[in-house]
Amino acid sequence: MARKPQENPQLDMTPMIDVVFELIIFFVVTLKMADEKDDTVRLEDGKYGIQLTPEELPPTHMMIDIARNGRISMGNVTKTPEDVRKIVAERKRKFGEFPVMIRADWRCRHEFVKRVMDACTAAGIWKLSFVAVLERKSGKSKHDK
Repeated sequence: MARKPQENPQLDMTPMIDVVFELIIFFVVTLKMADEKDDTVRLEDGKYGIQLTPEELPPTHMMIDIARNGRISMGNVTKTPEDVRKIVAERKRKFGEFPVMIRADWRCRHEFVKRVMDACTAAGIWKLSFVAVLERKSGKSKHDK
């Protein structure tokens, strides 16, 4: 039996609008988390290293903060070394090799940095870099205090 053509066919836009709003919320939250960092981390002077601007960083890089007390954070959310390993392993599975940037406070113990490095290498990531400050605006090093 043939269908009768409808005189005013209409498309329900409600589900599509719901999906668009969900995507907007997802991207806003994701962008906010990606820009957050631990402001308590004071970086080492690194005037002799390679200079990179945020625009020059690889789009797939991952930033990990290590505070003076050993707090590990990503997007200003506290993580354990096991959490870091799982996140790095999952990201490597999805995107392949990528660089990890470690922002370690200059006063933290090497033991804390080693935990993060071990977690990354256990997940199969070997491209580890350390973030430092190019130079102090006052001209004096923070170590002169």
